[in-house]
Amino acid sequence: MTNDNNEAAAPVPAEDEHSIIAERRAKLTALRSQGVAFPNDFRPQHKAAALHAQYGEMDQAALETAGVAVSVAGRMMLKRVMGKASFATIQDASGLRADGRIQLYLSNELTGEAAHAAFKHYDLGDILGAEGVLFKTKTGELSMKVSRLRLLTKSLRPLPDKFHGLADQEMKYRQRYVDLIMSEETRRTFKARTAAMNSIRRFMNDNEFMEVETPMLHAIPGGAAAKPFITHHNALDMQMYLRIAPELYLKRLVVGGFDRVFEVNRNFRNEGVSPRHNPEFTMMEFYAAYVDYQWLMDFTEAVIRQAAVDAHGTASLTYQGRELDLGKPFQRLTIVGAINKYAPRYTHAQLHDVEFLKTELKTFGVKPFATAGLGALQLALFEETAEAQLWEPTYIVDYPVEVSPLARASDTVPGITERFELFISGREIANGFSELNDAEDQAARFQAQVAAKDAGDEEAMFYDADYIRALEYGMPPAGGCGIGIDRLIMLITDSPNIRDVILFPHLRRED
Repeated sequence: MTNDNNEAAAPVPAEDEHSIIAERRAKLTALRSQGVAFPNDFRPQHKAAALHAQYGEMDQAALETAGVAVSVAGRMMLKRVMGKASFATIQDASGLRADGRIQLYLSNELTGEAAHAAFKHYDLGDILGAEGVLFKTKTGELSMKVSRLRLLTKSLRPLPDKFHGLADQEMKYRQRYVDLIMSEETRRTFKARTAAMNSIRRFMNDNEFMEVETPMLHAIPGGAAAKPFITHHNALDMQMYLRIAPELYLKRLVVGGFDRVFEVNRNFRNEGVSPRHNPEFTMMEFYAAYVDYQWLMDFTEAVIRQAAVDAHGTASLTYQGRELDLGKPFQRLTIVGAINKYAPRYTHAQLHDVEFLKTELKTFGVKPFATAGLGALQLALFEETAEAQLWEPTYIVDYPVEVSPLARASDTVPGITERFELFISGREIANGFSELNDAEDQAARFQAQVAAKDAGDEEAMFYDADYIRALEYGMPPAGGCGIGIDRLIMLITDSPNIRDVILFPHLRRED
């Protein structure tokens, strides 16, 4: 039997869950026989948070004089039956913590003996609609004297113990709907995510960027170095790929005359799963004509800072127990400069010696591709020695050409590109560069990628002939950047795992 006479359900042993569900199904059967199961004619007029904000400080005498009539609806989270009177607490979607809940007071006199008797058989998790007037209890809690009560949805499964919620972390991800019901922290995380996304869209709109949508099914995967998911289009009888990045389509729009475009996009990469990686993830990519990577770094910094302020209230964060200030100017280092700062044991000569770098990388268990040149080897050493130490926001700039097939080469320094990656708390958050708009140079870069793929690099890019054709029509000088939304939200919400900020992360199949 459920213990609904107490303030919260006790933990439910697994062996009892089936009997509880059976009991609740029997109650639903009785409701069906009365023709009152699952009604859809109750329209709440008020939200708990708004009522607390407007009337929470009003004293009982003033509330009684005002006679504030309200109607609310929500899930019953607490229940206490005391003979001829009862209390219940319902939770709606209006707020976080206690301001998203309101207490109901029922009695034979106020609510009616039949309605009160029916309420005593309701279960925690049921969704109720209530009408009545506001009052304050002796302890000063804003509550409702209920004159009319409706059971709107019968819950067939018991809620977890309120003090422990879903204790199993995988179950929190797998049954996110229960996690959201029980966890204030989880609800707060995803409301912060929405606030950050709204902030980003406002910022882009305010800076004259046009939001667009590009295909998620690609004939040729491009725009990133990543392993794609492969599918098949039956009607066209052709192999297709889930999008790994929208970059090449967005730049086609710049060719077409849209000078500033952005897309909040879902990307898919058939690679590993980790606290920082999910096979399906969200990025915001944007492209602007007549700018370079220096402008992009300033703009990206402003986007991220504003999102933190709008979602968190301040640009000063605490992430996993360490302070993190997004309000300060982001530092900028080259790849070699970062190695010198965070792994100063290497000499200048060693960092420019291909054979030394290959030997050193083997000590980290890294075996570079045979085609890897000096720049790629330096980047690999950076990733092993310095990347994880970049706690404060840091732009790593001037990436080598061989690992940046879509970026404009430097006009002054041979072998590098006008590219940056932004690292915060040791993780890549954004990647951007001055765009390569020379069609012939881009074609040669694609050919080099094809050679790398033939040499065994599964993440190397394909040759995209249509994109080359687009560039041949002429793309203005431009810059573009992609910001990893999931990792940014991890920072803003102090979440250690990317699955904590994705509503329905991918998991292994249930047994």
